[in-house]
Amino acid sequence: MQAPRIQPFFHADTGTWSYVVSSGQDAVVIDPVLDYDPRSGRIATDSARALLAYVEAERLRVHRILETHAHADHLSAAAFLRARTAGAVAIGAGIRAVQAHFAAAFGLAADDPALAAAFDATLADGEVIEAGTLWIEVMTTPGHTPDSLSYRIGDHVFVGDTLFAPDVGAARCDFPGGDAQALYASVQRLYALPEHVLLWLCHDYPPAGREPRASVSVGESRRENRMLRADTPLEAFVAARRARDATLPAPTLLFPSLQVNIRGGRLPPPEANGRRYLRTPLRIEPPADGLLS
Repeated sequence: MQAPRIQPFFHADTGTWSYVVSSGQDAVVIDPVLDYDPRSGRIATDSARALLAYVEAERLRVHRILETHAHADHLSAAAFLRARTAGAVAIGAGIRAVQAHFAAAFGLAADDPALAAAFDATLADGEVIEAGTLWIEVMTTPGHTPDSLSYRIGDHVFVGDTLFAPDVGAARCDFPGGDAQALYASVQRLYALPEHVLLWLCHDYPPAGREPRASVSVGESRRENRMLRADTPLEAFVAARRARDATLPAPTLLFPSLQVNIRGGRLPPPEANGRRYLRTPLRIEPPADGLLS
């Protein structure tokens, strides 16, 4: 297989990288984003349409829309793109555990058909996806979430939230099913790849004065990642990760994102009045006098 063409798209509002990866006229899309304004409730598709415009201009056929995990910080545009490209939506098999946890939070039945049929495929470690002339190896990389995957295409690996740019670090592990020891093992698996292999990031949160980075080489991350270098001991990483996670607030878009993303990017169905609503489960802290009457 010839080296793939990789076209990154950066969503500045959420710091998210999405990708169109192609070989010849065959393509996959990785981690597409909907535009969502939590203050107004406005959902738009400008970012997804920019990606589509590239696909159309290059006359690409999108075979697959690949999610690295059920994101908690942006709404997925997978369903929107599926409807316009016929690309099949896929995610890691661990999504079932994520769906089961958050179904209860959102008042959904665990066997809700909208969850069971949310994805066209759920993927396991070692599977090879064919997308025309593209061959994509599935690597399970849990730790951030139980459904986290990386996708390897030759000397390129799309790592989701497992790692960030060296000056940012590595993924948080305090979400349901997250595990710092599992993340450490996942990163070591990536670090076992040749130094020249490029790791393509799902997010970047650049410090002032630096432009967003889409990728980092295995070698650079091994040497310079501020949280997890190749020589970082497991115990030191787990302690640092747990201490850091204890200080982090929940992502701003946690509940809107997961309501949509466990459905494969589909919005909740309309209510009797024809409008769609995103739900926020409330945590009422004591004393609750006057709040529950």
